[in-house]
Amino acid sequence: MTVVSLGMPAVQTPDLRDFTLPELTEWITGLGETPYRARQLYRWLWRRRVEAFREMTDLPITCRQNLETRARLGTVTVVAVQSSQDGTRKLLLELPDGERIEAVLIPEARRLTACISTQAGCAMECRFCLTASMGLHRNLRASEIAGQLVALGNTLAAGGHITHIVLMGMGEPLANYAATEKALRILIAREGVGFSPRRITVSTVGLVPGIRRLARSGLGVNLAVSLSATTDELRDHLVPINRWYPLGELLQACRDFPLPPRRRMTFEYVLMAGVNDHTEDARRLVKLLRGIRCKVNLIPLNESPEIPFRRPSRQRTESFQGVLERAGYIATIRESRGEDISAACGMLVTAERPLDTITSTPYNRRCGVEQFGSSLGS
Repeated sequence: MTVVSLGMPAVQTPDLRDFTLPELTEWITGLGETPYRARQLYRWLWRRRVEAFREMTDLPITCRQNLETRARLGTVTVVAVQSSQDGTRKLLLELPDGERIEAVLIPEARRLTACISTQAGCAMECRFCLTASMGLHRNLRASEIAGQLVALGNTLAAGGHITHIVLMGMGEPLANYAATEKALRILIAREGVGFSPRRITVSTVGLVPGIRRLARSGLGVNLAVSLSATTDELRDHLVPINRWYPLGELLQACRDFPLPPRRRMTFEYVLMAGVNDHTEDARRLVKLLRGIRCKVNLIPLNESPEIPFRRPSRQRTESFQGVLERAGYIATIRESRGEDISAACGMLVTAERPLDTITSTPYNRRCGVEQFGSSLGS
């Protein structure tokens, strides 16, 4: 598979949705406008979700005309929507350059969660994830990450609103750290989307430099770590980035991560029959997580012909859960949502069918984790 780019698309005129409020303020004052115009613009971009400068009716005509010639509004467009029997909706989205990604809306009692993407494809090559079969096409810009909320929000019925955001769609958020952090700042800005950091979760397969950068960012968002193995030998095989950031180093970064009072880190553990679902695995997990204020999400594998593993029985899953609970951990079995439309965890892929299977995949293909892991900085 050909890799299009590990970077981002070239931009000629600035996309105003790529700016944080301080950046937008600096840019707009450079055009001779007052700083107040930046706050007006931000509300139009993120609260009212307009798609053209002419719709910003409280801006002077001369200002709108100036914006038309000096800037653009990149739009994330909904191409198709699939609805699951359980109410989950998967959306195929097109980015300004024609690249396509997927996002998911997951309804639950009194909440609606948006699962959004940070990359087109993924380079991490986790062997139990169908998105890995795509390889990495490119990173998303901050405007394309946060812009998914605009696109998803525009599909909701009157009165509907997204209550939670999880960065668990396509891609590894911390492998596209700069754009991910900027998107998060846009999402939590009071003048912008205005989301509470408590309702945003960033999921990672364990990129330690990114975890430490996120810890220093002061954003206050939740962190979820996809663990899925209790020994380095097995995790090297299932999650190849573990070769650069083994369990000891990863868990130390988790212990150092600042947690506000009454909040817990989440560890995600994808259960695969006969691979990582033994009682001994559960007991090792108890020891590994000792001293970390956390909860565990157990995710029975979402099966696909391209994935060389199978889901464990319900009895096996509950037995694993019981070991954790008896040790005092909060352990939840995460029920699959949207599996009938391939919207469940690890199933997002924009190609009609992957070009090859994960079963026959060497770790270093498609500018993948072998090259990517060695290039990550701290």
